Amino acid sequence: SPWKPLLLLLSPSAFSTSCARCAKDRRRREKRAISERQLTRYFVDQRKVRVVGGQGGGGGHSFHSEPRKVFGGPDGGNGGDGGHVIFKADQQMKSLSSVFPFYQGFHGGRGGSKNCYGANGAHVYVKVPLGTLVKEDGRVVADLTQHGEEYIAAYGGAGGKGNRFFLSNENRAPTLFTPGEPGQERVLHLELKTTAHAGLVGFPNAGKSSLLRAISRAKPAVAAYPFTTLNPHVGIVHYQDYEQVAVADIPGLIKGAHQNRGLGTAFLKHIERCHFLLYVVDLSVPQPWIQLQDLKYELEAYEKGLSERPCVVVGNKMDLAQSRINLLLLRERVAERVIALSALTGDNLEELLLHLRELYDTYVKTEQSRGQSPAKW
Repeated sequence: SPWKPLLLLLSPSAFSTSCARCAKDRRRREKRAISERQLTRYFVDQRKVRVVGGQGGGGGHSFHSEPRKVFGGPDGGNGGDGGHVIFKADQQMKSLSSVFPFYQGFHGGRGGSKNCYGANGAHVYVKVPLGTLVKEDGRVVADLTQHGEEYIAAYGGAGGKGNRFFLSNENRAPTLFTPGEPGQERVLHLELKTTAHAGLVGFPNAGKSSLLRAISRAKPAVAAYPFTTLNPHVGIVHYQDYEQVAVADIPGLIKGAHQNRGLGTAFLKHIERCHFLLYVVDLSVPQPWIQLQDLKYELEAYEKGLSERPCVVVGNKMDLAQSRINLLLLRERVAERVIALSALTGDNLEELLLHLRELYDTYVKTEQSRGQSPAKW
């Protein structure tokens, strides 16, 4: 056929610029699952940041001169102000891992002739997660809990004055002009306290991560060894009326956690922002009510009144034989409501979700009666 050479010319192989062995694979590669230890690199709840405001621009020094107006007088404009460094709370941010150790605002422009002012330096905005505490020398200077809330970490320096500023009746030809002021310099400590409606509190291997995976789309690592979870995970429970309840999986506590044992106080602080608590107890161990007593003691020793928040006791691992006997004994010795379930098989999760919504509705009504807006996700 006379068209065969043309078809061969228009074939894809005719446009190839490299051999098949060297060609890049353009197929979309699947994302590999990140292990819990790798996730700790991305979840950072403490940061030391040095912030410096932008330097102000220097004042201008010039004299106006044009034909028939040789002595036009001084016309040096003022310099622009330096930019601030501003921390801004953003609900899309979940960790301080994206915060760099140093920020500086942009410098202001120098004043020009013809009374032209220098441009102000642009502000530098640093996005931080909700619940970020800003500390200086151990003192809290800001608490960013609302979306869009801002805190000026370092002020930019004021711009210098041009020689036009110093014009007076006594001095008709001033030559004085001032440089811009340096920006404010501070060293701040950022500390993240996870903001969630409910907190899952329990000892290692009580099944908190499995429970969070069962009631939400969060995917914390699950394994049969202590301290599988090394950083808090937040899962969102969705309801049919489009309400969303945030549940935080706090890493496992041990006896003496308030004395910085085990994971220590590094994650006890995340419970402070939870409005109600879910005590997860392993029903398969002997005397599970002792776990609840130890958990309340650790919370109360860390912060007085923390164990008195609205709560419910979740008896997990009901799929095991010994759990049914321990459930009866637990309900006899505990005054709080006990919800028995199995995070592995999904048995009786509906009761927990309904009671979780009751706790959330009570929290919303309480905040509205105080004239405050409840936290939303």
